[in-house]
Amino acid sequence: MSQEVLETYRITDDGFDVEVRITGGAGRTKKYELVHHEIQPGTLALLDQVKQELIGTVRMTAEELLDPKTIHTIKQRFKDQAKLLIQQKLPGIHQEMENLLVMTLLKEMLGLGEIEVLLNDPFLEEIIIISSSEPIRVFHKKHGWIQTNIHPVDELQIRDNLNTIARRVGRQITNLSPLLDAHLITGDRANAVLYPISSKGNALTIRKFARDPWTVTDFIKNNTCSAEIFALIWFVIQYESNILISGGTGSGKTSLLNVCMPFIPPNQRIISIEDTRELTLPEFLHWCPLTVRQPNPEGKGEVTMLDLLINSLRMRPDRIILGEMRKKEQAEVLFEAMHTGHSVYATVHADSVAATIQRLINPPIEVPTHLLSAVNLNVVMFRNRRLNVRRVYQVGEFLPAREEGENIVKPNIIYRWNPANDKIVAHQKPLRLFEELSRHTGLNETEIEKDLSKKEKILTWMVNRGVRDITSVGKIFQQYYLDPERLVQVVTANADPKTILQEETG
Repeated sequence: MSQEVLETYRITDDGFDVEVRITGGAGRTKKYELVHHEIQPGTLALLDQVKQELIGTVRMTAEELLDPKTIHTIKQRFKDQAKLLIQQKLPGIHQEMENLLVMTLLKEMLGLGEIEVLLNDPFLEEIIIISSSEPIRVFHKKHGWIQTNIHPVDELQIRDNLNTIARRVGRQITNLSPLLDAHLITGDRANAVLYPISSKGNALTIRKFARDPWTVTDFIKNNTCSAEIFALIWFVIQYESNILISGGTGSGKTSLLNVCMPFIPPNQRIISIEDTRELTLPEFLHWCPLTVRQPNPEGKGEVTMLDLLINSLRMRPDRIILGEMRKKEQAEVLFEAMHTGHSVYATVHADSVAATIQRLINPPIEVPTHLLSAVNLNVVMFRNRRLNVRRVYQVGEFLPAREEGENIVKPNIIYRWNPANDKIVAHQKPLRLFEELSRHTGLNETEIEKDLSKKEKILTWMVNRGVRDITSVGKIFQQYYLDPERLVQVVTANADPKTILQEETG
């Protein structure tokens, strides 16, 4: 049974020009293939000579190699010198072959070999090395987990790559410290485990940082969430209410949190706290991102999420974003922040509104029941692994109640996902949310409904008009806060977004 070519495309970022071929077909396992131009043995030997000369001619300091701001300058110096040496040794070489040789040298000497090509594929989310005896595997946005045609040469090559990653973040990975959690210069997160802790061989997992982040219009267009729900979230965020986003692993909690952050008014100070830098906010926002730091090999220098959370309260934040709530100490500080007037947004592992309540009030988080009243809205994400789609599963609120003489909290589901028609539908009327928003904003329920309708029309117009990159989306929301009447006029007339996007906003 022959392999069918399901899809082909080219990787052209960062100077690469490589064809990708996804093969498979009925009864066949899908494969991810990089189509390489073959380099003859004689040319490979010449490349080794060029490598040695490059080491002597291209001078760079350790500080330059570690600085993300200078790495592009170093790469350009490296490319220029490599081209010069190749042209000297192979006069009259074809331009396409010259580019191939330069990129081969670049990825081997300054990068992680073939992994560099995979890092520049915008359709990949994860890159996995299990050992040198198995091919590299990737998670593709369209095709899920698939095996590549790339094999690490040996365990030593993998170990060299891990050492390169560790050095660039001022860390070490050794037999005494066989675990590494670090960031690549590209912002991607790398996790490494040495043999024999990883019993098959040296292992590497890279979770790619989104080069082109999802935005609210993407989520509406791909049916992850509706404009009606986003209008409600927008209203809640605008008026400084607190939101928890729940869901299972890989359900899209952080992605939803990220797409909702441009709803924050531009004159508010935002502090985000994450294990790994995943949030990407528009430039107009007053945003200070903080990330934790692992201890050094001597066990010193660690900065935990709790440290950052406590410190953030001294930074005069209007809004606090917590990447994920996991422990009792974090929850205590976070809920204290809610009760002292800070707007808080956080994610938590739970599969429904009811499960979120149970997760919060039981160990290891164990928040006292009466504190849950500070949460104004709970949005639950769900991932359908069979169809590989993510959806907002429930939108709800927490209702204080008494049962058998004890104070408890019950869920009220405002919207829920209907799997029969793949739509998010209204379920129950809000009992606390609008009452609290009305008290906070001075708007009655009719005025709130009118405002929600206006926001929904703006979001629908953005989707229909193809406003999707984070800069353009950010400018639209900035315009809303600077001159809402002007934006509503443009939306009502169904005018071209350029009339807004090309205006200078101060």
